Amino acid sequence: MASNTESNSNKVIVHNLLPHLVVYNDGTIDRLRNFPIVPPQQEDPKTGVSSKDIVFSNDPYLTARLYLPKLTQTNDQNQKLSILVYFYGGAFSFESAYSSIHHAYCNLLASQANILIASIEHRNAPEHYLPAGYNDCWDGLYWVASHATQNPINSDPWIINHGNFNRVFIGGDSSGGNLCHNVAMRAGVEDLPGGVKVFGAYLNHPYFWGAKPIGEEPVIGFEETLQSRIWKFAYPSAPGGLDNPMINPLASGAPSLATLGCSRMLITAAGKDQLLFRDRSERYFEAVKKSGWKGEVEFFEEKDEDHVYYMYDLETDQSKRFIKVLVDFLRQ
Repeated sequence: MASNTESNSNKVIVHNLLPHLVVYNDGTIDRLRNFPIVPPQQEDPKTGVSSKDIVFSNDPYLTARLYLPKLTQTNDQNQKLSILVYFYGGAFSFESAYSSIHHAYCNLLASQANILIASIEHRNAPEHYLPAGYNDCWDGLYWVASHATQNPINSDPWIINHGNFNRVFIGGDSSGGNLCHNVAMRAGVEDLPGGVKVFGAYLNHPYFWGAKPIGEEPVIGFEETLQSRIWKFAYPSAPGGLDNPMINPLASGAPSLATLGCSRMLITAAGKDQLLFRDRSERYFEAVKKSGWKGEVEFFEEKDEDHVYYMYDLETDQSKRFIKVLVDFLRQ
């Protein structure tokens, strides 16, 4: 019988996506960037926000964490709040709606924007390759919208009692921003229950890429950049590869951005995100403006910060400035 040392020495890396994750030939996965999972809270001591976990689909099995800010009206049982359907980031392959950083972020947003949040626990690669995550996020939005009808799917009292279905937002960070774009595109061509429309969408440092480098992206070895390899890992069967419209909405033949199914958009970027997604975020913003889309779009950049800097410390001056921009967008 082989010892543990011998067993470990036989493990071979088949996918190296450091610093995010490593997949071995025996099927085991080391998700090195996962933050700890934290439970929901009856009341967060910092923000007063309540949270709970719910199952919104049994086939496939899908869950979400709901966040309800402290209600302020005298008759608070009927207080109506804007709704945010949130998609977490993690290269489509790690992290969770239940991780400590996303929990803290959603508590803060729910409190400062006075908004009801449904944070969707979408499935990750490689256990579930894309487009599973795209479908999960759409299903989460569809489930929330179903509460505007007489027959909601797996109904939840927080959404029924407090959801304002005239102010439904979607949003996400990094790969979650990519998920948000694709859900917004789908909302432009598919109906949601109860005639619900997406009012606003925010894409923070969205993961967009393509088959050819732009801006300061490396020309030599571009196909082997981490950004290229993550997409091929998460969606190996993607038609068109790196120029699939889901990862490159500006690719030749991609659906027109004029069909985006929302009325307002916020796109954000970080100046030190040059080798990741900064240039593509700005080009996406410009393309939306020129597409013929009838909504309003704004762009915010923090020039001296890196990719999703605010997630890792919500208390810095730069993070507070960013959160104010996001909260203002959600409250307008």
